[in-house]
Amino acid sequence: MIEEARSAKLASHVLATLDEEAKNKALLAICDALKKNSKKIFEANDEDLRNDCAETLKKRLKFKEEKLEDSISGIKALVGLEDPIGRTTLHTTLDDGLELYRVTCPIGVIGVIFESRPDALVQIASLCLKSGNSVFLKGGSEALNTNKALADIIYEAGVKAGLPEGWLNLLTTRADVNEMLKMSDYIDLIIPRGSNEFVQYIMANTSIPVLGHADGVCHTYFNEFCDQDLALKVAIDAKTQYVSVCNCTETFLVDKALESSFLQHLVVALAKANVKIYGDDYMAGRFNCEKVSNWHTEYLDYKVSIKVVDGIDEAIEHINTYGSGHTDAIITENEELAEKFMQSVDSASVMVNCSTRFADGFRYGFGAEVGISTSKIHARGPVGLEGLVSYKYRLIGHGDIVGDYASGAKKFKHIKRKV
Repeated sequence: MIEEARSAKLASHVLATLDEEAKNKALLAICDALKKNSKKIFEANDEDLRNDCAETLKKRLKFKEEKLEDSISGIKALVGLEDPIGRTTLHTTLDDGLELYRVTCPIGVIGVIFESRPDALVQIASLCLKSGNSVFLKGGSEALNTNKALADIIYEAGVKAGLPEGWLNLLTTRADVNEMLKMSDYIDLIIPRGSNEFVQYIMANTSIPVLGHADGVCHTYFNEFCDQDLALKVAIDAKTQYVSVCNCTETFLVDKALESSFLQHLVVALAKANVKIYGDDYMAGRFNCEKVSNWHTEYLDYKVSIKVVDGIDEAIEHINTYGSGHTDAIITENEELAEKFMQSVDSASVMVNCSTRFADGFRYGFGAEVGISTSKIHARGPVGLEGLVSYKYRLIGHGDIVGDYASGAKKFKHIKRKV
């Protein structure tokens, strides 16, 4: 694997020099190749789907016409986005003829470990290409055949379109991952997607910087001043639109003032949608549901926790205590309380009167995402193109020396310029 890592590093140096036209040409070639090889992809996916696994996992594994079209649409959306590389974000005149620029550049080589969704492989590979990064990909073993088919097609199409050899690599075993974690000389960033325990394991076993994407324990709080019809519509979407993803709501917090009205309607609507409810003491006593064993639970299923809270302060405290810092929403018509919620809740995305399912790179207009980061360093929330770039400083002078400034012969002007 060391040779693949060296090749990826060399490829990253070439990718960093490619202009927007070259990268977009490769992305469009990948779209064509995915279409032409759809039969090969679907056959590989059928092989994976024959494995014995839970129904929710099969939904994530399934990669057929709709997922393929969505993946291709995502790539084409990336083509339409501005190149994130080579943008000047700062310009300062240090002194006459001594100009400092801060310019965006790729990170280099990125290793991404992701879950069972093969469409994630397409998103990650295309995002890394557009941002000028080489990539190592490791998907779930249950999607091995689909991932291999997709990776082969994407890699070959990219190389034929002018990308350097080694720009994309697929890892297939846990041993491969452990080897990758040791390669700090070649790999610049690791992005793990999975449980909190998994992310912590990765962090503890590598010296490579890690951009953590842990579990999504998302909340929706129904404030006493909510529009109840709107609230019910949002609740069902947030929980059931797609249950096996990290941005679906796992806990509903219902204001005590809504006990005799909205709460009953919510429970009935969830029952109609085949959602199993786990609750606090009040919910268990009134609706005969099971008690919640752990408020920090990501169900990824037709299950939800419900807690009755005494006002917005208790809701905020609960979210900041038991949430994962991913996405949390308030449903209210009170603008002052909405603003308080957005300021006080310590999460990557905070929302008012809409579904937590909107927390997504594509829906945010990022083209796609490599994951949703709950970290506060470098990138937070859906990590699209902007989260996959760094920057370098370029200083252009004319024989300037520090000695002149140390002696006092010259003085810095530090004039900020518009960029």
